[in-house]
Amino acid sequence: MVKLSQASQTRKVLLYQDEDAYLIVEVPSLPGCVSQGATRDEALRNIREAIDLHIEVLLDRGQPVPDDNIEVVNV
Repeated sequence: MVKLSQASQTRKVLLYQDEDAYLIVEVPSLPGCVSQGATRDEALRNIREAIDLHIEVLLDRGQPVPDDNIEVVNV
């Protein structure tokens, strides 16, 4: 098993409800890293697993792990 770096410790995510009342979670700093859940807790638990797996795949492929340098701004 790959030891995950600090890059996976904390990530900003987008959390929103879809038309079926499921909560969708996206990780802007990891393009393509998306999950969902019936509840907020389930969605956040699922995205944590998705983040860890996404980073593990990047490391296995020898690709860099992007920093979480997303700025959240209300407009």
